Amino acid sequence: MTEHNHHDLTLTADPAANRRALEQILASGPGGTLRLPAGTFTLDRGVVLGSGWTLTGAAHGNGPVTTWLASSSSAGEPIVHVLGSRVTVQDIGFRPPPCAPGEHGGDRGTAITIGNYLYPAGAEWIEDIQIRRVQVERRDERAANCVAVMGAVRDITISDVSIVGGCTGIAVHWGAVGDGVDSIVGPSYHPHHLELRDLSVSDAFEGFYLSSVHDVTVDRVHLSEVEIGFRLLPGDNTDRFHSAGDNPVGARIRVAGAHVAWNGPLYAVRIAGWGRSEIDHSFRVLEYRDVVVRDCTFVPLPLATAGPGEARRPRSPIVVEQASGVILEGIRVDLRADPAGPLPDDGATVGRRQPAGFRWPEVDQRNFSAR
Repeated sequence: MTEHNHHDLTLTADPAANRRALEQILASGPGGTLRLPAGTFTLDRGVVLGSGWTLTGAAHGNGPVTTWLASSSSAGEPIVHVLGSRVTVQDIGFRPPPCAPGEHGGDRGTAITIGNYLYPAGAEWIEDIQIRRVQVERRDERAANCVAVMGAVRDITISDVSIVGGCTGIAVHWGAVGDGVDSIVGPSYHPHHLELRDLSVSDAFEGFYLSSVHDVTVDRVHLSEVEIGFRLLPGDNTDRFHSAGDNPVGARIRVAGAHVAWNGPLYAVRIAGWGRSEIDHSFRVLEYRDVVVRDCTFVPLPLATAGPGEARRPRSPIVVEQASGVILEGIRVDLRADPAGPLPDDGATVGRRQPAGFRWPEVDQRNFSAR
């Protein structure tokens, strides 16, 4: 890369001027490195990263990031929207504004969105994306996701990411051609060749979810004070529009080394193979192939919001619904966080008092294998 492809940007207290300065450089060529200074800077709306760009904050060694981007926009666009290949975002913290994008707005109101949920016509694949050493804060705000990976995206690595607050920390979801979720005509696009590692999410509704994907590896995640740890979902069974038959949706997924301390009323993890279509309202089952969840620890915390009387249904570490082809290995439930008092640190769980509404997971060999 030649010298003129490197830009050190000066930002100010003017949100509109900051956004214009970023856009001017990002429009100046087919790619390069744009380095932001240390400090906290606000944009009046989000920016788009095209192909070949690296957006980086100030160097910070092994400590927390020193460059922060905020947004004052109420339009719901991501602070950074990645719409090109060979893009890197690193060493930056993000503070998205409050946003309530609704049930089908998972790619809106985020810190970073890669790709799109809905496309007006056939889409080109976005590939070779690196998101690393990034922090996101949206405290006391749980209506919008923090990082979204959507639609025609592949060959993505997300590493060393820390998230506080928000709805879902990292949302990975299929995309498709159509005007809305109830009028998809296809084809559909399913994120794949995704590696997610060293993720920390706290004080959020959910750590992460994978919806209608294939070839995904998740390793070393720490999810604390979340209502739900993570979910593996069939994604509205949109494999009906999936044209790459040699790469079936729901295949070759690995989740390992997850520590989940959850305070919600239902489950830490849900693995579901069935779904109801938004298109024709039919119920269908997506077959999982070569899917393993292993070496995970689940800690049931006291409920985040105490309600009157007993819980409506028992809490479970894992719920598996019509998901044959899923293997569970090395799953541990740790009750040492029980508020009843300190317990011996011997790693055992038998005979300890369980939080209200808690029940042990039931193994149904019709639905999954347990080892």
